[in-house]
Parts: sequence; structure tokens; C-alpha cells
Amino acid sequence: MRTVTYGGAVSLDGFLAGVDGAIDWLHFSKDVQQVMTDYWKNVDTVLMGRKTYAVSAGQKPAKVKSGKRKKPAMRTYVFSRTLTSIDQSGIELVAGDAVEFVRKLKRAPGKDICLMGGGELAQSLLAAGLVDQIGLNIHPILLGSGIPTFRDTAHRVKLALTESRLLDGGCILANYKVLHAG
Repeated sequence: MRTVTYGGAVSLDGFLAGVDGAIDWLHFSKDVQQVMTDYWKNVDTVLMGRKTYAVSAGQKPAKVKSGKRKKPAMRTYVFSRTLTSIDQSGIELVAGDAVEFVRKLKRAPGKDICLMGGGELAQSLLAAGLVDQIGLNIHPILLGSGIPTFRDTAHRVKLALTESRLLDGGCILANYKVLHAG
């Protein structure tokens, strides 16, 4: 079965971004680049909610030397009850039940699955026991408020630390396995 990983860069007080979505506090380094390179080698599917998609769609894609856009290497699913369509190659809109969709996706052949962003999608998938790993790059900053990494999961989620190490800039990489009941 495929593995679903949730997480990303977070402030020490648990926010993915500031109130206005600001990420100007993120520290990028060679350590982080290597962690990301290693992670993305094992992933072929990305899951995101509408708000995370809106942020990522606002970023310009990297230019390709030939002037043509490359076909996306990742399959991306955007979960939304309000969007009616997405006109972008390699991205599929899912308007139905996210939990059932991800449950089926995990059983399908493929590499690992990345759950991006915070909010309702991560909350529902954690509550349903569909997240297998949580990876955090904890930054040495307190934002005070913003977009929380975790929301009410409806129950306790037990974790086992699988990796912890210091990264450049005072960041801490912490990877956890989700301990599913049974």
C-alpha cells in the first residue's frame, strides 16, 4: 500500500504560514534542498485542498529551455466543494468524498503520496487514519498566529519518531510514523 506523508516547513509554534499566507520567514539551505530532493524521488502523487492550490497556481512555473511546458511528472489532485473546473494539465479536480478517494488511491499502484498544505483536507485525512507519516522542518521562529499545521483530528494521533536532526539555520527536521490503531 502507498504511503501518505503530511507536513512541511513550520514555525516552532505550529504554523505553516502567517495569517496572510506569508512565508517570508522560511529558511532555505543546502540541507533543505537535499531533504526535498531525497523526498520527491519517492513521490508521484500530490494531494491539496483548494486554498493550497490557489497559492501554488499563483506561482509561475519554471521555464523549460525549449519554450515548451514539460508534462508534469506528478499527478496532482485538488479537493474542493466550490471549484467547478481546473484547466491545467496533470491536475484533476476531486469534488467527491476525499477520504474514500484517498483510501482507493492508497491501494492503487504507484509511488508515495504527498499531502500538501493545512486545513480541512489534512484534518479529514488524519481523522480517517489515512496519513502514514508526518515530516516537519521546524523553523526557529514564533509567528503567533497563522495557518495551523494541525487542526482538530477528532482523536489522539500517536506518533513514533523515525528521524530527528539539525539543519542549517537552526531548523530541526523531525519525521514521524503515524501509529495506526490495530
